[in-house]
Formats: sequence, structure tokens, C-alpha cells
Amino acid sequence: MNNIKSSFSIKDLENLSGIKAHTIRIWEKRYDVLQPMRTDTNIRLYDLSSLQKLLNITLLHDYGYKISKISKLHNDKINSLVREIVSEKNAKNHAISSFKLAMMNFDQTLFFNTYDQLLSEKSFREIFYEVFIPLITEIGFLWQAETITPAHEHFISYLIKQKILINTEKLQIEPVIKTDKLFVLYLPSNEIHELGLMYLNYEILLNGYKTIYLGESVPTSSLQDVKKYFDNIVFVCYATVEPNKSEINDYIADLKSKLLGDETELWLLGRMTEYINSKNYSNKIQIFNSIDAFSQKL
Repeated sequence: MNNIKSSFSIKDLENLSGIKAHTIRIWEKRYDVLQPMRTDTNIRLYDLSSLQKLLNITLLHDYGYKISKISKLHNDKINSLVREIVSEKNAKNHAISSFKLAMMNFDQTLFFNTYDQLLSEKSFREIFYEVFIPLITEIGFLWQAETITPAHEHFISYLIKQKILINTEKLQIEPVIKTDKLFVLYLPSNEIHELGLMYLNYEILLNGYKTIYLGESVPTSSLQDVKKYFDNIVFVCYATVEPNKSEINDYIADLKSKLLGDETELWLLGRMTEYINSKNYSNKIQIFNSIDAFSQKL
């Protein structure tokens, strides 16, 4: 546990809480809500308890509590009010904050407890759309801003993947209802960002279709092998970083020539799809700008 990041800059707090650094400074000076440590060069540093307190203050502030009132409350009272809000109203913001704290502290127990609390009120699908997707988006920004490390991202992503797998397995034992299409899900060669594809597999199964999940870094030759055994295939490709923007159009052209035909389609998602040239479009290729848009197509 000694390697856990235990001190944060005011910029880290801004990124994690959404409260501007300028506002945090004002709250400190005027209301003494946080007591930062200082480096030898007088730079503010904050510990995990300060981060947790700020996240709780942010939730109360979002629900109409004035900072002047919050500042007079003991920490136990702040925690109690947060619990009341979470039990009475939408728990989304609190859950996201709790998941971020779990990530920062590599705390599996906090992750599981937060998830179980959500699951008592929501379906897994609702949790994924309302909490996990915004959380994943925030994590991307936090990584870009160097507030978190790749280790943090891998830790929280793995726990989310666990929940997807558990819920996917429940659907896999159910009988196939729709047989007009078979979905084959994969990531292109050298692509390893699997979380989005895993959830698509869940959504497709939820809609009663059969899926074949091939996973990460799949060469085109393996897709051709699958085509030998099945008809009416929809290949589902999630391209987050690979093929890169200079290669994506050659990749699509290659797929068109080797895979697509009267009974075969290609559905594409991911960041790299924005670089696909319109000349590569066809009635056998569909591009989706979100998981929600994909799900509505099913």
C-alpha cells in the first residue's frame, strides 16, 4: 500500500472534483474547508481524506447546500448528509465519486460496495449507461491530464470488465431467440482496448442474438476462417487506436474485398472511425458514433 498515490496537487483536485482550482482556493481561504500541506516552495498538496471531503462537499453543493453552511459542519455530519442524498435521490454523481476514490486508492472493496448499492436500485444496463460510461469518459480525461497513471486506469477497467463478464455469462445460458444474424465481435490487430467491445457483446446477447466473441488483436485471416462456417454474419469491430488514422482506410478496403458480400456486414465503432473516408462506405458497412446508437440498431 506504500506505493498508492497519497498526495495531490490542486490541479488534481480540480480534475477529480470538477471544481475549479480558483474556487477551491477561495473555499479554503474564506471557509477553511480544506487544510492543504505545503511544500518547501509553498505549493499546496492534499491527501486522500481531503480529496474525499472535497468530493462530498461537491455533492452537497450540487444539491443546493451553501458552502458557508457546509463549512460549519463536522465531517461526520457531511458524510451523513451525503448518505441521505444518495438514498433519497439520484446516486449517479456519488457513485462516480466513489468509483474514482476506489481507483485512486486501489480499493476493490469500495468498488464492490458501491456497485452493489447501485445494483439494489438499478439494472446492470442502467449502471453501465448512467455510471460506467461517464466514469470511463472521465478516466480518459484524467489520464490525459496526468492526474492518474495507466495503473489506475487498468485497475478500474479490470473491475468493470469483471462485472460485464458476470452479466454476460447469465445471458449466454439463455436460448437464442433471433437467428437472422450472427454477430462476430473482435478488435483489429494490435488493438487491446476491449471494454467497449465486451459490453457490445452483452447488449447483443440481451437482444436475443447469438454471438461469437474473438477478443483483441484479431487478424483478418481469422475472420475469413469464421466466415467458412457461418452465413449472415455481422462483424463488429471496435477501433479505438488501431488501425491508426493513416491506416484505417486501407484496412476497411481490405475488409471489403476479403469479407463483405451479400450475407456479410461490418459494423464499426471507436475513435478511429472518424477518419474513414466516405468512399469506403457501402450498404454493407455501418458506422456508429456511440454504444447507445449501436444498441438502438439491434
